[in-house]
Amino acid sequence: MRSTETHHPLMPFLAVATGIATFSVMDALMKGASLAVGAYNAMFWRSLVGVTVMLPYWRLRGGIWPRGEALRLHAMRGLTSAFMATTFFYGLKFLPLAEGMAISFIAPLIALYLAAVLLGETIGRRAVFASLLGLAGVVVIAAARLGQGGYDENAAWGIAAILASAVLYAWNLILQKRQALVAGPIEVATFQAVFTSLFLALVAPWLAALPPLSVIGHIGGSALLATISLMLISWGYGRAETQVLLPLEYSAFIWAAIMGWFMFGEGLSLPTIAGAALIVVGCWIAARKQGMHTEQTAL
Repeated sequence: MRSTETHHPLMPFLAVATGIATFSVMDALMKGASLAVGAYNAMFWRSLVGVTVMLPYWRLRGGIWPRGEALRLHAMRGLTSAFMATTFFYGLKFLPLAEGMAISFIAPLIALYLAAVLLGETIGRRAVFASLLGLAGVVVIAAARLGQGGYDENAAWGIAAILASAVLYAWNLILQKRQALVAGPIEVATFQAVFTSLFLALVAPWLAALPPLSVIGHIGGSALLATISLMLISWGYGRAETQVLLPLEYSAFIWAAIMGWFMFGEGLSLPTIAGAALIVVGCWIAARKQGMHTEQTAL
């Protein structure tokens, strides 16, 4: 459990803002690695690097092996993250970073319906309207992408993969607040890497391949950034109200656009901006009603 501590009121705000920026740079590095060695290998080797970095650090900080509910939550989130991140980075192979990030923003709206099914929560008219706005945003982005020069099968697969990742991320939203209540940021980052690696290793005999030296820097850098991002965001959300931090989540779109342009020469189209705006407005409407928690996970 976390110990009581004193901090400046702005610290959670700054921690989450920095974590989201770090998260976006990590996405760009992982897109580069996925283009070179595939999404599975990029994610598998990044997770292993994360384990080698975090396990010794966790132990040096006096970490005690979690049990009971904490261990179960770590395992569930690790399994979710393994599929969520791999499908997301697979999708980014075929889409610009900003488009992929915009589509993934629909996850909090999906979480409303998962909460209704799993937790028995009631979905009001405001939430339905918010969901329709979010869906319209995805349709705008997808239609513009698929309509460029005729049907693009790779783009279609990319959109489908990121939507699948968004569904998993919605489930992750339900898990993460419970996890933050029973474990500190270092433990969360450590065991997410541990369990993600374990689940990805199950298919390693068939899919794993050593990455070339030119890609190792991307994978190692993304592992370090993922760890930093997860700890910063977990720390911030454990110490401030969601309604204060929620607007920061959508700064990820700006960072994704910047990194996409800087690393891959990707432009930012008007349909992408319009679609992202519809999705963000929908999430904002839903969050004001539901008090939704939408921490960005270090994928």
